[in-house]
Amino acid sequence: MTRIGKKKKLIIPALFVIGLLVFVAASLPGDRYFEIQKNLDIFATLYKEVNTYYVDDVNPNKIIRNGIDAMLENLDPYTNYIPEDDIEDYRTMTTNQYGGIGALVGKRNGKSLIIMPYEGFPAHQNGLIIGDEIVKIDGIEVANKSTTEISRLLKGQANTKLNLTIKRYGRDKEFDLEIKREKITIDNVPYFGMVTDDIGYLKLQDFTTDAGKEVKNAVIDLKSKGAKKIILDLRDNPGGLLSEAVNVSNVFIPKGSEVVTTKGKVTDWNKSYKALNNPVDIEIPLVVITSSRSASASEIVAGVMQDYDRGVLVGQKSFGKGLVQATRPLSYNSQLKVTTAKYYTPSGRCIQAIDYNHRNTDGSVGKIPDSLKVAFKTKNGRVVYDGGGIDPDIPVKRSYLAPITVSLVNKSLLFEYANIYRHENPEIASAKEFSISDAEYDKFMKWVNTKEYDYTTKVESTLDELKKVAEKEKYFSAIEDQLNELRKKVSHKKELDLVKFKKQIKFMLEEEIVSRYYLQKGIVEASFDYDPDILESIEILNDLSGYSELLSGS
Repeated sequence: MTRIGKKKKLIIPALFVIGLLVFVAASLPGDRYFEIQKNLDIFATLYKEVNTYYVDDVNPNKIIRNGIDAMLENLDPYTNYIPEDDIEDYRTMTTNQYGGIGALVGKRNGKSLIIMPYEGFPAHQNGLIIGDEIVKIDGIEVANKSTTEISRLLKGQANTKLNLTIKRYGRDKEFDLEIKREKITIDNVPYFGMVTDDIGYLKLQDFTTDAGKEVKNAVIDLKSKGAKKIILDLRDNPGGLLSEAVNVSNVFIPKGSEVVTTKGKVTDWNKSYKALNNPVDIEIPLVVITSSRSASASEIVAGVMQDYDRGVLVGQKSFGKGLVQATRPLSYNSQLKVTTAKYYTPSGRCIQAIDYNHRNTDGSVGKIPDSLKVAFKTKNGRVVYDGGGIDPDIPVKRSYLAPITVSLVNKSLLFEYANIYRHENPEIASAKEFSISDAEYDKFMKWVNTKEYDYTTKVESTLDELKKVAEKEKYFSAIEDQLNELRKKVSHKKELDLVKFKKQIKFMLEEEIVSRYYLQKGIVEASFDYDPDILESIEILNDLSGYSELLSGS
């Protein structure tokens, strides 16, 4: 009787929630109300039967959570249930604030390492450096813990202390370090500076609280340093707060200009957002850089600049997320992040690339076909399209990474060598000026040749595929000799590839080394001389007649 009584108590929360949903459903008309009520009743009785008669005890939290997640999975990836336990992580994501030591931690070859200490925060102030291995947190071994688990151990209330046991390259023994947690606020603009004598550059990596203010202050500072042109880098920016997309756009467009319109099922929530403040500069030549991972709020800003012909877009087509989410409170301190609308840029286009409402028979979704895309016009009459992300005005191909380069990165060999270099060289030149010599690269090649790593080139994988097809279709015996001869000719040799792709590997190694001395800012500045998107941006800004001609639509 005791066990049955316990099970009945566990049923109550689930049935209570379902009862509320039935009550809400009662307000809906006719057949729709009946269908909702019928399916909720089925769900409630099914859960009751499983909970009562299943051979093992059923965890109500887990089974209901799985049901909720499965239900929402049929909608879109951005409609999510946030239980009470995850609320703090959600707040961190939307505000970029948390209590901790201020460092990015990650796994490299099974070790938990400091990947990036944020400048000015406890990790950096207490001397932690990139490559430091975290062995223990407050005496707890972390070797078998996930990055998420380690992150939670590091986080906590501001002004509380924790003790780290650290292992560092070049030191024989582990050492302990006591650190006091602080309130950490990660900047939306981690870097801004001059890329040439008259071109200012700023990297915007998030749209959390105060993103617009940070962009505004960065532009003002750059102008005071002589910037007569601006590059706004939105690459890989996943978006964030809609209000901050409006504020960032407002830096470059007049007060009162429409920025974005949202339209959804609840018409009372449809809204047009306008620039509310005085801009910083509506004339300064502007380039906006996007990538295939620039999404949501990033696409609003890029789309606004393009629709008003306010700046030239450089880079790759953006991700294509034109959906707006709102957070709705649920019982027991949980929340629902739900897609409520689509957003539309000033020209009237929606750039949502995927139609989640119409799925294939296998449940997958596809991108909106070109035949269904609609043409719109910018302020100056240039033709732009909806339904597929934001197309750049000047496309730039993604840099090709050779298989050997990918392997060196994935095996953390560039990361590891940078730690060795930092130990052997206390100082280097500035991030913009630093480069490794040919002698140093030769030293790196000798070192890396002692390490275990391998890779398959595209040509080799193509030959493997050809062999499989030939065997399947009974042609292999006829072409076996030719295939073997061809394989000998194209078979990669690591030593030769280290020379063949020296320029590419050298650039990436320099970025790793520079980060050991100048952190995030160093990585950005080290890229100025070879980043194709930045070089293309500089080229168009140095050709103002071409810049104006492109935006005029002629």
